[in-house]
Amino acid sequence: MDRELLESRKKMIYEFMCSELYVPMKIKELAVLLDVPREERPALEEVLHELLAEGKIEVSKRGKYSKMEEKYITGTFIGNVRGFGFVDVEGEEEDIFISESQINGAMHGDLVQVALLDSKTSGGRRREGAVIKVLQRATTRAVGTFQKNKNFGFVIPDNLKLGQDIFIPLEYSKGAVDGHKVVVEITDYGNERKKPEGKVIEIIGHINDPGTDIMSIVKGYDLPTEFPPKVLKQAENVGKPVSGADMAGRKDVRGWQMVTIDGEDAKDLDDAVSLTKEGDNYRLGVHIADVANYVQEHSALDVEALERGTSVYLVDRVIPMLPHILSNGICSLNAGEDRLALSCIMLISQDGTVIEHEIAETVVCVDCRMSYTSVRKILKDRDEKEREKYQELVPMFELMEELAAVLREKRRKRGSIDFDFPETKIVLDSHGRPLEIKPYERNVATRIIEDFMLIANETVAQDFFWQEIPFVYRTHDTPDPEKIRKLGTFINNFGYSIKIGQEEIHPKELQKLLEKVEDTPEEPLISRLTLRSMKQAKYTVQCTGHFGLAARYYCHFTSPIRRYPDLQIHRIIKETLRGRMNGKRMEHYEKILPEAAAQSSARERRAEEAERETDKLKKVEYMAEHIGERYEGVISSVTSWGMYVELPNTVEGMIHVNNLTGDYYHFNEESYELVGERTGKSYKLGQKIQIVVADADKFMKTIDFVLPEDAEEFGLTVSAEDVGRYRAH
Repeated sequence: MDRELLESRKKMIYEFMCSELYVPMKIKELAVLLDVPREERPALEEVLHELLAEGKIEVSKRGKYSKMEEKYITGTFIGNVRGFGFVDVEGEEEDIFISESQINGAMHGDLVQVALLDSKTSGGRRREGAVIKVLQRATTRAVGTFQKNKNFGFVIPDNLKLGQDIFIPLEYSKGAVDGHKVVVEITDYGNERKKPEGKVIEIIGHINDPGTDIMSIVKGYDLPTEFPPKVLKQAENVGKPVSGADMAGRKDVRGWQMVTIDGEDAKDLDDAVSLTKEGDNYRLGVHIADVANYVQEHSALDVEALERGTSVYLVDRVIPMLPHILSNGICSLNAGEDRLALSCIMLISQDGTVIEHEIAETVVCVDCRMSYTSVRKILKDRDEKEREKYQELVPMFELMEELAAVLREKRRKRGSIDFDFPETKIVLDSHGRPLEIKPYERNVATRIIEDFMLIANETVAQDFFWQEIPFVYRTHDTPDPEKIRKLGTFINNFGYSIKIGQEEIHPKELQKLLEKVEDTPEEPLISRLTLRSMKQAKYTVQCTGHFGLAARYYCHFTSPIRRYPDLQIHRIIKETLRGRMNGKRMEHYEKILPEAAAQSSARERRAEEAERETDKLKKVEYMAEHIGERYEGVISSVTSWGMYVELPNTVEGMIHVNNLTGDYYHFNEESYELVGERTGKSYKLGQKIQIVVADADKFMKTIDFVLPEDAEEFGLTVSAEDVGRYRAH
């Protein structure tokens, strides 16, 4: 049964059960009353099963179905390392606290049914509940560290939110020994008296072996590590050189001067740019590898790409969406080689307006593979050697810098928000140990490519919106008014304000705020809090606009090698250009795109979380080698349990309030600072502060700092020149 039909039947049956005339019935009685023929009984069972899983209906011991009583609430259980948990209810801002004794076998991520406890029982401070029933399990497998006892073993999960060790009978341990990282399949979820039970299905490696730590994260997020043989075979078959037949009917732009600009170590070059001046206007070409020519819909390659959703960039490896033979081969716009592309060619006025555009299937031949560093040297450093080496291209680069500034200014005027956070660059040795951690700053070259990709994405989205063709948009909703009000209250402490309309805020207000705080001590903090107050961007089939970019139309068109929505968009564009987008094909895309968009959004979240987790792990590993060293940082967050301090290399650690000796410090909620009761000494957001590295826990992935004056109390010896050495470095 397709999803649309299933949803309509669920709605009909649930409404029927909610009516006053309904009395609890068995499935046979329901089938007779609803006139469901015998051969369609399985479909009725499927509908009832879904309604049960969602907690909308219940079934009695006698097998009678009825609407769920209102006393229960359905939500997602969020575990906590300290044993208790919360239930997050969709559409409700406040979650429900679940004490350790009321969890009833629920694990992190499970869909659960909760009964609210009487406010007298819970102390009346906040809503508190008890898990009555687990409706749907979120975790069937876990990754963790195996520990062996005499007659049994157990696995300590890496995901601390799972809360409990998993018991492993020795016969199901697969020969694992102490310290092995393993994947365990849960066979019994246990209860309040009994631990969960499982069996080892894979040994990743020993905790001390190089690469095991990252591979454990890969397995923990269920990221694919290998391509099936069928997919690799197909990639090999389609990855043939471009032939005359391939080029037939395409716009030939091989004579245009064009370049790729990427990082030095990039291998999948999926975008090239060309630029000329026509009178006062700019003719910008954004040429994207025609991946859809090689990855056909419903093929093994396509099914695998949709399942992966995105390439994942971890600290020591890339897990690609498509096999390397394609992404680094025929789909990479390598210099001096004929390649098939999908081009967005725009005529842009002096004020950054796209006057006209053409989207075309093209043949390209890139003149030169440039790096961000080279282009920066040419434009910013005015490096004579570099300018001499690329003298034929220098005029185009200077024109690119000029146009990028025009496009950026146009976006700024309409209110586009530019979060300029430094990314983290982690340098590893051959054994995966971190040698250096430093901020990876954007430069003139990265911004040029960013600006050109943005205008191409907007132009393509606007074109297809007005053609009223099914499409995948990249949307970013207006922030939640309550979060913006909280942000407004917070920034008042620093003397800033934002104008909030009756219902929503204009992105221009947040842009103005970020401009005001530029180069102030509180800039990193206010920028982060502003970002956190906004919603996450996602893929949708409705064009609701992009709040952060202040764009009415936006999509992802420029990276089909590494993002599935871009690949899907390319197919739609090509069918439209070839005149094949008839009623039947429109219907097809209307049917498949909502699910593809939702899955791509979910896969993107998974990739981001895994990337963050690997970065966090390597930062902890790096700081473990620097215990007792002294650094200068900025207070990036203050809470009742302590303050977070961020170092110039992007590493963040915590000074626990209990580790601030010499006074009792309390948290002032209004000014977001820790204040000493006796001395009146305070620690505020944005304040520069000296710290000493006290601890780095790889298992918990936490870094602890202390103040230099407290270091001796924690058994740390600090040399006075440490801070100077760090600054010089």
